[in-house]
Amino acid sequence: MHKDTDMAGHAASSTHHVVPLKIYYAIFAILMTLTGITVAVAYVDLGPLNSVVALVIACVKALLVVLFFMHLKYSTRLIKLTAIAGLYWMIILLALTLSDYLTRGWGTFGQQVAVK
Repeated sequence: MHKDTDMAGHAASSTHHVVPLKIYYAIFAILMTLTGITVAVAYVDLGPLNSVVALVIACVKALLVVLFFMHLKYSTRLIKLTAIAGLYWMIILLALTLSDYLTRGWGTFGQQVAVK
């Protein structure tokens, strides 16, 4: 068997993007800053927007983790497509779950409701 065609040769010949430590430290600092902002916003009364702001910050943090720490930014198009498909599927499942939950009668859980 030729050296370049076996698995060890494949692993040795494949190239990976090497991310400088400076980038990791910068992303870590951004994540910690966003965590501090999330905690600070929790003490500010924004009414129903508190949850929205916290979820937006959480989505930004998740995006940074996926892009840099999971190396999605430097992956192939197939890997990016797989990640987007997974996200799309999660959105579909959440939409179906919320459509069921939001169409139920409020305050009738576990009770018999008489139809007039």
